[in-house]
Amino acid sequence: MTLQTDSSAQILTQMQQSWNQAARVWNPRGLAALYAEDALFYGGRAGHSVGAGAIEGYFSSYDGVLRSAVLTLIEQEIIKINDDSFMAQGLGSFAFVLEDGRATKSVLRTTLVLVKLKGHWKIQLHHFSVTPTAPPLGDA
Repeated sequence: MTLQTDSSAQILTQMQQSWNQAARVWNPRGLAALYAEDALFYGGRAGHSVGAGAIEGYFSSYDGVLRSAVLTLIEQEIIKINDDSFMAQGLGSFAFVLEDGRATKSVLRTTLVLVKLKGHWKIQLHHFSVTPTAPPLGDA
């Protein structure tokens, strides 16, 4: 594995733009189309979504809650796995418009694995989570 290449960063930027294009009008089908058929997904709700259909269901669960979203990936560290895959990890800054018109913001930790399948880049793994305020050491 090697550190970031310019082409990986460009592909990540293009994926962010495609994600935002679908999220600006909150299009669950358009969002799910960015993921591999067998993608693994941990998002902002409880549960683990496996596969494009389940991922579309996850995004559809926000119907009536979200009107739109814009994601800005920041502080991304990229590791090339091979010519057809890489991992990016950092932070994602979200700007949401809720269904009632209120604007909200959130910053989450992000991990994405992108793979090239049949000539197209897809998200194979998506894990976004809240940054802990303290180490999760458990109860005594």
